[in-house]
Amino acid sequence: MSTSHSPVSDGQLPTTSNTILPAGLRLPGRQLPAWLQASSLLVSVLALLPLAFIIAVSLQTGWDNVVQLVFRPRVGELLLNTSMLMLITVPLCVAVGIAMAWLTERSNLPGRRIWSVLAITPLAVPAFVHSYAWISLLPAFNGLSAAVLLSVIAYFPFIYLPASAALRRMDPALEDSAASLGLSPWAVFRRVTMPQLKLAIWGGTLLVSLHLLAEYGLYAMLRFDTFTTAIFDQFQSSFNGPAANMLAGVLALCCLALLWLEAGTRGNARYARLGTGSARNSAPVRLGWRWTLPALLLCLLSAALTLGVPLITLGHWLWEGGLAAWNNDSLWPALQQTMLFGALGAVLTVLAAIPLAWLSIRAPSKLQRLQEGCNYITSALPGIVTALALVTITINFARPLYQTVFTILLAYLLMFLPRALVSLRAGIAQAPTELENAARSLGSTPSQALWRVTLRLAAPGAAAGMAMVFLAISNELTATLLLAPNGTRTLATGFWAMTSEIDYIMAAPYALLMVLLSLPLTWLLHDHSKRSAGR
Repeated sequence: MSTSHSPVSDGQLPTTSNTILPAGLRLPGRQLPAWLQASSLLVSVLALLPLAFIIAVSLQTGWDNVVQLVFRPRVGELLLNTSMLMLITVPLCVAVGIAMAWLTERSNLPGRRIWSVLAITPLAVPAFVHSYAWISLLPAFNGLSAAVLLSVIAYFPFIYLPASAALRRMDPALEDSAASLGLSPWAVFRRVTMPQLKLAIWGGTLLVSLHLLAEYGLYAMLRFDTFTTAIFDQFQSSFNGPAANMLAGVLALCCLALLWLEAGTRGNARYARLGTGSARNSAPVRLGWRWTLPALLLCLLSAALTLGVPLITLGHWLWEGGLAAWNNDSLWPALQQTMLFGALGAVLTVLAAIPLAWLSIRAPSKLQRLQEGCNYITSALPGIVTALALVTITINFARPLYQTVFTILLAYLLMFLPRALVSLRAGIAQAPTELENAARSLGSTPSQALWRVTLRLAAPGAAAGMAMVFLAISNELTATLLLAPNGTRTLATGFWAMTSEIDYIMAAPYALLMVLLSLPLTWLLHDHSKRSAGR
């Protein structure tokens, strides 16, 4: 019998388990299945379609027209609006997210587990439902201040989730050492705790910023112009292709600039714990009566703004409409269509992510990292840019595919593949490679070993990825509006059609079904996050 170890030098992840192989069996070679490499390359090439589209349109338009369409007052106005929105919203999201994360993870706040669940439930409410709820209460609610308030309400969980996970895993010995050296509690938080949260804050900030650039429904209802609303209006009202495409190009450059900024400022600091033994759980900090009341007020205010207003508004309109609000021939088919698109898109996206995830863990290389990067860049682009690219490509080169189920599923795949990729990669990394090698030694082909061993062990990660993709598809609006086949109506597009006609009563059932559909998936993600952290 022999004991195998996982070497780091050949690109495999180190594992803590030793695998005992029967005597006489040899580990197979590391030849990579050709279909995995071909699938990974195909998905990455497809991911480059939106960027290739922007470059091709710019070349086709000509430099003089590009200058005329880009360097004009309207683009400057959109840049100013978008910049102001990001400069005010992102710091507020960081402040609220960090405060909520610290209170629910490190303090003795009464009911902190309930507050931690309530802090992520805004993810179950689509951003455009927030604007619907607030405009229903305050019809004059619009402009920059309204956009900032609703953006913070809708997107601060993107800071809260990674920050709370980082605080949960952080070794409190570092803070204890700083306190023993005479630092005050505030100095310990500023000089020890905050640097440990840098990656979580940077990653969450990038997510919030990209959502601010991509969001359409929230700002359209508030009558606050951003690049996305301008592109959609240009495309829908005048079908002005070059102007819309040039605005999409500027928007794509903004997204790439954000990615570059995040990658350049992330740093190479080490955050893993060094030392013997395992990290202990931190003892909750006692707030005392002076701070407990303000902390509870912050949590209550957050819950009231993020959940109270939408639920009260929905309840009001559903009460006003009575049973007649549900007597809508399009409502239940929209629910079925949403679930069908969500299920098909989630399965297709996870299947497409398997080759990339497996190769990134089992056979990492520069080419593999490049292929992964292609998918991350494309998913960072707003959905409307991907939709415009597929509209133009299908109209000019594949007319039968224009506004078909195939095209809308391809858009979902390009937009949401990293969500499945991140979860799958974590799951495959936790599946010992020795078990896969043992299966191959016993006669399984590489594909059979992948299916029978690795993917079964990675099933929880795949399920989490599928849930995230389903959640995103069920609330997606702009790409679905542009690419869905004629006559297709999802809950999001049905809701948008009703609110466009200012029929808030008939829109309420669509909004309620979207929230109810998202709540179990949000709870599943919260539970998966806790389990990953050993809680």
